[in-house]
Amino acid sequence: MRRRRFRTLVNTVIGLFLTAVMLFPLYWMINVSLTPSHELLSTNPPLFPQDPTFDGYRSALSQQLPSLATSITIGIGTAFFAMLIAIPAAYAMSKLRVRGSEPIMVVLLVAQLLPAVVLTMALFALYARVGLINTYPGLIFANATAAIPLSVIVLRAFMNRIPDELLEAARVDGAGKLRMLHAIVIPLSRNAIITASLLSFLIAWADFIFARSLTSGNEIVPFTLALFRFIGADTTNWNGVMATAVIASVPAILLLTVAQRYIAGGITAGSLKD
Repeated sequence: MRRRRFRTLVNTVIGLFLTAVMLFPLYWMINVSLTPSHELLSTNPPLFPQDPTFDGYRSALSQQLPSLATSITIGIGTAFFAMLIAIPAAYAMSKLRVRGSEPIMVVLLVAQLLPAVVLTMALFALYARVGLINTYPGLIFANATAAIPLSVIVLRAFMNRIPDELLEAARVDGAGKLRMLHAIVIPLSRNAIITASLLSFLIAWADFIFARSLTSGNEIVPFTLALFRFIGADTTNWNGVMATAVIASVPAILLLTVAQRYIAGGITAGSLKD
């Protein structure tokens, strides 16, 4: 009993230490965002803000708020478009047993390994011809190239666990394939759909390469690109830069906090067996 308690204590201490190490960059980002600029230029910046200031947040909100709205719009559009394609695709490969499902899954896995810069070069040449440079649909479609394969993989793994007997019973009652998708598969796949939607949103939310390469000027500026420009234009205003980063982290943190129960169920469901 004592040995078990000692082992539990050691594991707890190690877990807390590793958690502190992983969360320290987040803490330092918040600390710098509240520290006056003149204190950050000293040789020993304080571990805790001695005289907290919200000037950085006022500067960030006044300059970066439109870019945050732009990123939210692109993220929601990416999640919606990814689900529009991924849900029927996963359903077809999981329950309709369409031919070529396994090779398609291999292709989707390979697509996850392609560097984004390779896709950017191809998309830029295509977008220049069809007029999608510097447009919301262009960025949404670009981010969806990464979101759709991951969403299909997550959704198919979950749908494989839905008993075929449910669909067979619905088929006997006269339900068609679309009816079974709408009435049975989608409601039962709620956790996986929420998980895939959130992952798609976060892919678009954190994108920089597409935002940098497929836009020009100041018409459409996602927050990652705005933060990059902010750092390049004013490297001395670090509390403003970090305040922008903190504000940009809030939507992702809120979404992960609210949907963590669904995410846990959606990610682990595909690995469980009845």
